[in-house]
Amino acid sequence: MTRAPFTLLGTAFHTPERGRLEVLEDHLFSIDAQGRIAEILAPGHPDYATRKSDAGQAGKLVQLAEGQFLLPGLIDLHIHAPQWPQMGKALDVPLEIWLQKYTFPLEARYADVDYAREVYADLVDNLLANGTTTALYFATVHVEASLALAGICLEKGQRALVGKVAMDDPEQCPPFYRDADAAIAVVDTRRFIEAVRSMDPGDRPLVQPVITPRFIPSCTDAALQGLGELATEFGCHVQTHCSESDWAKQFVEERFGQTDAASLDGFGLLTRHTILAHSNFVDEQDMELIREKGAGVAHCPLSNVYFANAVFPLRAALDRHMHVGLGTDISGGYSPSLFDGCRHALSASRTLQSGVHAGLQPEQRGAPGEPITHQEAFWLATAGGAEALDLPTGSFRVGHEFDALLIDARASASNININPADDTLDDVFQKIVLNAARANIATVWVSGRTVVGQ
Repeated sequence: MTRAPFTLLGTAFHTPERGRLEVLEDHLFSIDAQGRIAEILAPGHPDYATRKSDAGQAGKLVQLAEGQFLLPGLIDLHIHAPQWPQMGKALDVPLEIWLQKYTFPLEARYADVDYAREVYADLVDNLLANGTTTALYFATVHVEASLALAGICLEKGQRALVGKVAMDDPEQCPPFYRDADAAIAVVDTRRFIEAVRSMDPGDRPLVQPVITPRFIPSCTDAALQGLGELATEFGCHVQTHCSESDWAKQFVEERFGQTDAASLDGFGLLTRHTILAHSNFVDEQDMELIREKGAGVAHCPLSNVYFANAVFPLRAALDRHMHVGLGTDISGGYSPSLFDGCRHALSASRTLQSGVHAGLQPEQRGAPGEPITHQEAFWLATAGGAEALDLPTGSFRVGHEFDALLIDARASASNININPADDTLDDVFQKIVLNAARANIATVWVSGRTVVGQ
């Protein structure tokens, strides 16, 4: 694995702001010894030729070939790491049955740390190969297995936020898979936070801990209160599920007499560093609360098809300037690719805005607002996710971490067909977003370190 410093010459695409594509044609990107972008020079800059020549003479110049392009690394805001073995199956029942029938028995197996290491190593390798440079992971209730996931991410070079799951309610969690009680859930979460922080100390940790109540239905009030106090004490990230399905929404409202978002806020779990998975049934009041707190939403369009029976109001959330990114929701979603996630987000948005009921008149079918664009979808998978996590990545800016993908449109088995005579660079970007696959990802860098490719 090669490391910074080096200089890269090529054409890059990124969406530094929502809806705005910026094409950096034939730019020089200087990556410093810490893996951050030190300089970006356009052709015509007075230092361009000198920087290029110096890097070439030092053997530090990486020059993209024809048909190759640079993209920011992809950011996945919602992954259930232990569910990797069941990805692509077990999607035949509603959420509340799926958890009990398939998922909790699988996650209980991670009491075996050797099994956990085997699965997690394969997962991280596959996600990196699919271009996921930053991942927000739910692990399991097991501290040691969860620490193994954090260690594997650190070893393999993936930027990761890892959470030991807290779930202690005996009425909703099976006896073979839960925290023994609220006190143990909180104590083990503290132990996990401290261990991860000692594993990767410093002011730029590659791997960070996350406080992770699975969702309100799986946690007692005492556990939620204790986890909220940890969030205040440590100031670290928080992740949980919010208003994912009709069942989950109704459960919380019957228990607390208020919505998921309001309930989480009452326990101190809705912060600037909180990521709420799904949030399909949030109303305008919830949206405003989430926005005011600075929390983010992990939009999971594929798994929502199976478990939500609804479409997240993405356009409404974006128009409110909420923090939103994309999640694959492995294994509620059957694809590990965030390029697929972009496409599913586009389809879900068009479905919501245009409607699907052929028996209604066109003007009666859909929700108000315009569907998202491919530029917005890519922003969700990159800069939008980075903003939600408050991390300096997701776009090409001086000072940002160099997390990036080399896309080779001419790779063997490529679905990207580029005709230089007909396709502008804007066209090329759109074709990449809509057609790129794992075969096109030739190289992946995280903090300037080559983690996939040569």
